[in-house]
Amino acid sequence: MKILRYITVAALAALILPTARARQAIDYVNPMIGATTADESGRGDVNELGKTFPGVCTPMGLVQLSPDTHTGGDVGPGYSYHHKSIEGFSFTHMSGIGWYGDLGNFLVMPTVGPLHTFKGLDDDSDGGYRSRYSHDREDAKIDCYTVMLDDYGIKAELAAAPRSGILRFTYPQADTSRIQIDLARRIGGTSVMQRVEVKDSCTISGWMRCTPEGGGWGNGAGNADYTVYFYCVFSRPLKDFGVWSADIPDGTNRHNESNDDPAYHELIKNARVERGVTAKEGKHLGFFTEFPTSKGEQVMMKTGISFVSEEGARRNLESDIPGWDFAGVRANARRLWADAMKKVKVEGSERDKRIFYTSLYHTLIDPRCFSDADGSYPGADGKIHKADGFVYRTVFSGWDVFRSQFPLQTIINPRLVSDEVNSLIQLASLSGRKYYPRWEFLNSYSGCMVGNPAVSVVADAYNKGIRTFDTDSAIAFAVNSVRRFANNADGYVPGSLSETLEYCYTDWCVAAMLHKAGRHSEAEHFDRRAQAYRSVWCDSVGWFRARMADGSRMPWRGRNTHWQGCVESNNFQQGWFVPHDIDGLKELMGGQAAYDRELKAFFDGADERFRWSDYYNHPNEPDHQVPFMFNYSSTPWLTQYWTRRICERAYGDDVYGLCGNEDVGQMSAWYILAAMGIHPVCPGSDRYEITSPVFDRVEIELDPDYYTGKKFTVTARNNSPENIYIRSIKLNGKPLDRLYITHGEITAGGHLELEMGPNPVKL
Repeated sequence: MKILRYITVAALAALILPTARARQAIDYVNPMIGATTADESGRGDVNELGKTFPGVCTPMGLVQLSPDTHTGGDVGPGYSYHHKSIEGFSFTHMSGIGWYGDLGNFLVMPTVGPLHTFKGLDDDSDGGYRSRYSHDREDAKIDCYTVMLDDYGIKAELAAAPRSGILRFTYPQADTSRIQIDLARRIGGTSVMQRVEVKDSCTISGWMRCTPEGGGWGNGAGNADYTVYFYCVFSRPLKDFGVWSADIPDGTNRHNESNDDPAYHELIKNARVERGVTAKEGKHLGFFTEFPTSKGEQVMMKTGISFVSEEGARRNLESDIPGWDFAGVRANARRLWADAMKKVKVEGSERDKRIFYTSLYHTLIDPRCFSDADGSYPGADGKIHKADGFVYRTVFSGWDVFRSQFPLQTIINPRLVSDEVNSLIQLASLSGRKYYPRWEFLNSYSGCMVGNPAVSVVADAYNKGIRTFDTDSAIAFAVNSVRRFANNADGYVPGSLSETLEYCYTDWCVAAMLHKAGRHSEAEHFDRRAQAYRSVWCDSVGWFRARMADGSRMPWRGRNTHWQGCVESNNFQQGWFVPHDIDGLKELMGGQAAYDRELKAFFDGADERFRWSDYYNHPNEPDHQVPFMFNYSSTPWLTQYWTRRICERAYGDDVYGLCGNEDVGQMSAWYILAAMGIHPVCPGSDRYEITSPVFDRVEIELDPDYYTGKKFTVTARNNSPENIYIRSIKLNGKPLDRLYITHGEITAGGHLELEMGPNPVKL
């Protein structure tokens, strides 16, 4: 933060006050988009809501400082717009996940009056330390979250740095005001052990231990096992302080359900309050500091977070926030976001820009840094390592993000992709497993979902020329992955259509890498395996159908029946997942006419708003590539029709603006690519399908360390809500007679010009 010493007052005002200058991309970001786990009527449906958090963070930062409205249930982000009270503000969060969440560590709450050790309940705020609030007095911006805590008359403001955060509380007149910290709190469960120590007159430090026995990711099934270290400094000296400690009997269930268990609540309500204690370790601890305040008096606290050590947390804080300049922290966050988001500029309607730039913001939260400011990180071997030439990253939502999120970053942020591949290689190596995780969370191989998605991400990077990593290890671990998690000798996984098709695709990914590496004889083995999708085609029903261990077909209940050998999908949805061999898919279906007919029916049955459906189902990932598959049909203009329709109806600019779980950037990345006019069907290949852009002009700034071009531009002439069809295409001034563009053509820089009109045209 040394840079802040050189920011003038005028420059600071320009950074913080968007009205003082032309609007930047960051001014369009609304962190409240998607921040709910219930719809307008209060009905909760984990499949059809964004589940994002509305607080503050920096691009791919370790800290996400955000309000929390509920601990327990399936509130993965910790916050939901429909809740009426706030429990506090914690320093770590997950964005848009559909499983039981995790993190939410170091929960801070300012209060006045009597001390409560229990959080209270949604319908009984008076019984705990939570407070009611109103959205009328809540403001979420990219650099600051602000809310009035109505029960206490306290205004809370949050700002974040990469590995630290700062909170500013404005108090009423009170004899006993307070900052209290629930050290045991954890989304999806509880931390199982904590320690806190008063280091000096203004500082505390300590840690929170989180294991599967305390629930967390997947309520323990995700195997999350981590320790969060903190170093916390208060602007007001610690004079009247203490801890509370709840007696948790051995054998007590501490998983997610304990958060909604009245018996467990009683243990917390009856916690011992010990004043003046300077060090404490226990199963359920909290810390508080009390002081009188005059009306309008402000008290601040700042905290560094580390997954390495308390010393690492201290260094992170001192590197990020050396003083008490709250406005300076905001200004620095804006600068970091402005720099990260300048890579893409769009011209279009104000509404569409709000959706686009908020989507871009959501794609730049993960994979977050897991290493300290000095590069130290906790390895999968339980030891501390130091990253050399890359940032060690975590939260890899593999099954989701290989489809759009990483192909997007490959274009606009290749350095991030390089970091992630380096991190996956380190994880596979240090864990001793020598293969990649499906869904990685803080070094955990959570096993969530199916397939070998990391293989797709590695192949996409390698095949597109991003090779700033140990390529021999990258390929070796990919080969190990597809050998370990694979179809059987007959070419299928018994009882699972989803796994069978996903494994065929990642076998193709490995083959493509081996061909690129000149290892053609090895590649041919995986080329053959990639064709095993044919083993689950069933002529008698005219569609894909899972096979059982004895080779027989799974009993058939129609292609629209969910969970018939399919994960979070039905056979109609999953069956389109043969992205690496669409010609072969057409052949199985009976030719071009049959392919066209099935594809049209798939979309004709979709929900008008693209909510959860038995046909095209945008809230979930298995068929995210299918709208672009019309480019392989005799009616390619239907890709243009449907992608524009999805962008318009499945996305919005308010809290309900995501029709499905954000899934750690995937839902937003799909929108960004489609709205720009390009999207892959098969990550790992160099082909992006061309579709109808939402925007009149898109400008992509290319990274000179990875690509030869400086800028790639997409222009849609005569573009409008009515003129959604592409009439002609030029690339760098020359006619283009195809509806795809290659990665090399994009990254060489240039200009893709589309002439738009109101009627379909076959190019």
